Amino acid sequence: MRLKLSTPLQILFLLGLSLAIASGSIQSDRATAATPETAPAELKSAITQIDAAANRRNIQDVLKFYSPNFTHSDGLNRQSLEQSLTQLWKQYPTLTYKTELQSWEPSQNGFQAVTVTRITGTQTRDGQQVKLDATLRSRQQFQNQAIVRQDILSERNQVTTGEKPPSVKVNLPEQVRTGQEFSFDAIVQEPLESDLLLGAVVQESVNSNGYLKPATADLDVLNSGGLFKVGKAPSTAGSQWVSAVLVRHGGMTMVTQRLNVVAGGSTRPAAR
Repeated sequence: MRLKLSTPLQILFLLGLSLAIASGSIQSDRATAATPETAPAELKSAITQIDAAANRRNIQDVLKFYSPNFTHSDGLNRQSLEQSLTQLWKQYPTLTYKTELQSWEPSQNGFQAVTVTRITGTQTRDGQQVKLDATLRSRQQFQNQAIVRQDILSERNQVTTGEKPPSVKVNLPEQVRTGQEFSFDAIVQEPLESDLLLGAVVQESVNSNGYLKPATADLDVLNSGGLFKVGKAPSTAGSQWVSAVLVRHGGMTMVTQRLNVVAGGSTRPAAR
């Protein structure tokens, strides 16, 4: 059975794009970054204002905080950010953004910080309510009162439909080496009883050209209560979206997590 995912897997990444002000390496974040309580007022104010503008779906107010030279590791720029967020907000007109500052440090002409953003919302499709819940941890650089650079450290996006969607727990490493095999488990948490369970895994490269393209998933009948797969990282460094689609009588759940692929070196443990 082939399922067309009219809510694109890729577009979920953009949900938290405007809500993190951070940069630097993860090691640097842990070693030198200060606590949120000590953050300067202008940094706190910027995060609050971006949050408020996104909750109003006011694209121009959001863009005021982005440099004309804004860059992103996935290939986004200021123009593609505007186009993608505008389309996303048309699909999900009731998104709610909530951002928590985790750490910060001063940098040249500005600040570096790490935030966690939670985004929730609904849309109606074919007479059925679609619920979305996304969490993103981001790092980005803020200079001269504008965001100049952003990277996503981790993300988890969940879309559910129906009155009884499966509750799903996903196990996936946050980072692997190029060419390395990895395990991906998506486990249904409640008893299926007599329900038939269908499922599929979708693995796609993260890039700006793929954000708005709908994805398809070939669903198979599952003999167990979830998906248990062994994947292989590509031979080049970058990021991958790994998604599980699980369908039972009464609902569907799609969970997407980001897998960072690095060239050699050590890897970080799985994010829970």
